[in-house]
Amino acid sequence: MSVLIVGMDVTIVNVALPAIQTDLHARLAGLQWILDAYTLVVASFLMLAGSTSDRFGRRRIFQIGLSVFTVGSFLCSRAGTIEQLIGFRALQGFGASMLNPVALSIIANAFPEPKGRARAVGIWGAVAGVSLGLGPVIGGALTGTIGWRSIFWINVPIGMTAVLLAARFVPESKAARARAFDPAGQALVLIGLATLTWGLIEGPHAGWGSALIVGLFVTAAVAMLAFVLVEPRLREPLLDLRFFRSVPFSSATLLGLSSFSCFAGFLFLNALYLQQVRGFSAFHTGLFTLPLAIMMILLSPWSGRLVGRYGPRPSLLASGAGFVASTLMLTSLNQHTPAAWLLLAYALFGVGLGMVNPAISNSAVAGMPLSQAGVAAAIASTSRQVGAAIGVAVSGTMVAMSHARGTDFTTATHAIWWVMTACGAAVLVLGLASDTAWSRASTKRVAHLFEESLGPLQSRP
Repeated sequence: MSVLIVGMDVTIVNVALPAIQTDLHARLAGLQWILDAYTLVVASFLMLAGSTSDRFGRRRIFQIGLSVFTVGSFLCSRAGTIEQLIGFRALQGFGASMLNPVALSIIANAFPEPKGRARAVGIWGAVAGVSLGLGPVIGGALTGTIGWRSIFWINVPIGMTAVLLAARFVPESKAARARAFDPAGQALVLIGLATLTWGLIEGPHAGWGSALIVGLFVTAAVAMLAFVLVEPRLREPLLDLRFFRSVPFSSATLLGLSSFSCFAGFLFLNALYLQQVRGFSAFHTGLFTLPLAIMMILLSPWSGRLVGRYGPRPSLLASGAGFVASTLMLTSLNQHTPAAWLLLAYALFGVGLGMVNPAISNSAVAGMPLSQAGVAAAIASTSRQVGAAIGVAVSGTMVAMSHARGTDFTTATHAIWWVMTACGAAVLVLGLASDTAWSRASTKRVAHLFEESLGPLQSRP
């Protein structure tokens, strides 16, 4: 239930953006912030939520996250200005940061047997895929019939019910020895991601050479460099860089970045294209994304079963092929692109996203010690959110730059579709590399490092 509402919330807002823009008198940068305020906060606090749940109890943090997310959803529905909506979306994101990685670590601990865990994670990933696919359809229907505020109401009863069911059915679990809080690492992650996204979104408006934008990019670079230099020196850092010695884990991180930057940019651009260029209503925009949703609903459970039986490679190869075919079709997008062409492109994109989600989830925790399950899941989820934030920021920025140069919207999107094609090709390559004897051996070596330690990071190779 938690992954259902969080997954829907990632996508349900996109089709309502034009209605929100009209009602709250927002500019394009404001629409980008509606999406990125949420994803940035989620990305910044996912790792903290994972380690906190390992320390204080996964069910407890899970219930707190559900409560915060539910309250944030209600407040979003009451927002009177674009600034209020952005702030309440950030509160939603803070609650969401405690849900998916904690839920995945609960599953990992409830199913210690590798085969059973793979199947359970596959089901979890399938629900995530279904929820992402349903979001645009439900969002279009609600926005077109009741209004954009109703897209946030749907979370309230589901969230309240999930809190009560978690108290009844979810067993409490903790790590034998959880890691300490790392305030320096947490601050550097938040500063780095926030300033990078801020610079990308506001660059066209403030000017790329302005002191503000240059300062933001310099701050982001310094924060990221400091994070890489400081974290290995800490006894118990926010992010243990040894995780990335596992090829499947590193692949899961890159897969999350590539696929979800494509997905977020895809939804953002198509919501604007269908409504502002083609003149469709929010409801019809949601219907146009129905092929994407159907493919995700059909293929996500199948991909979960494939991952449980054969590993991630078949799912990743199918996913990469779907991404590449879809985005190549859209590189020629114009104001009169036939509807059948668009529907086919959307269906192929649904193949790509539907197949990739269970594979990412499984690769993230495969072979990792149970004591590190929360953190490993959080890092993989962080990569998804960072990718989504960057996808929206870059897509919106390129559109804003095209408006400034007098280029029409559809022409401005062509370069973005080519970038997405390259990301799809990256998914194909990672699919080949992530499930080999070499990659499995790397995961065993990483797990052995943690098992040898008396506690997390007490010994270094």
